[in-house]
Amino acid sequence: MKKLGCLLLFGWVALAATAADWKRVWSDEFDRPGLPDPAKWDYETGFLRNQEAQYYTRARLENARVENGLLVIEARRERLKNPGFKPGAPGAAGREFAEYTSASLTTLGKASWTYGRIEVRAKLPAGKGVWPAIWTLGTNIHQARWPDCGEIDIMEFVGFNPGVIHANAHMKTYNHAKGTGKGDKITIADASEAFHVYALEWRPDRLDFFVDDRKYFSFQNEGTGAGAWPFFKDQYLILNLAIGGEWGGQKGIDDAIFPQKYYLDYVRVYQEAGK
Repeated sequence: MKKLGCLLLFGWVALAATAADWKRVWSDEFDRPGLPDPAKWDYETGFLRNQEAQYYTRARLENARVENGLLVIEARRERLKNPGFKPGAPGAAGREFAEYTSASLTTLGKASWTYGRIEVRAKLPAGKGVWPAIWTLGTNIHQARWPDCGEIDIMEFVGFNPGVIHANAHMKTYNHAKGTGKGDKITIADASEAFHVYALEWRPDRLDFFVDDRKYFSFQNEGTGAGAWPFFKDQYLILNLAIGGEWGGQKGIDDAIFPQKYYLDYVRVYQEAGK
């Protein structure tokens, strides 16, 4: 019994020591009601990527707000005039109206990190057409462009596949456009009914992905250069709720589900103490 007690104590000390290696360097606990904290968050706006259906709005309470200690990103089925509309223009500029609105919050220009642990406690929306995500991009995106800047998808979920959580990494050598993307998935049956912690631990040699401290995917730095490992420079964080698009809309959009809310309890970023 004494030996068992010693082993348990040793395990607890080892766990405590591991936890103590991480020092919190940035967070948002979402405890200030109203618009998200402008010192921490900016917005992506407009029709952006992946042929998604939503228009991302800026500083609009209907789409992004803090209430009851939670960040709520809300996707709505509503018609909104496209401020950038140009009659006859190709692509997004030629869309006079959006039929859906949502929000995409980003730390670009506010905060970015190289290495560390990023964790987000969230409850996901549900229904055919929703596509929420927690992800990062290299701060050099406007110079290096995608995918050379690197993308880390800490959590992606598409509503037509309930309960399945995806993690992915994209870069010049390995990305979904080439069909060479690196990733995995895990089933979390109640992801849209309960809160879970989605986390990334990013070190110089690997990316480890977790749900509730259960690691389900690891991507290794193979040591062949920036094409296969651009993750030695700062990345910034994005929280968004897309509707439809090349992946989220593969089986259509169910208009009966709206509005849909993506709840986020906190975002915390840690780095190893002493580094």
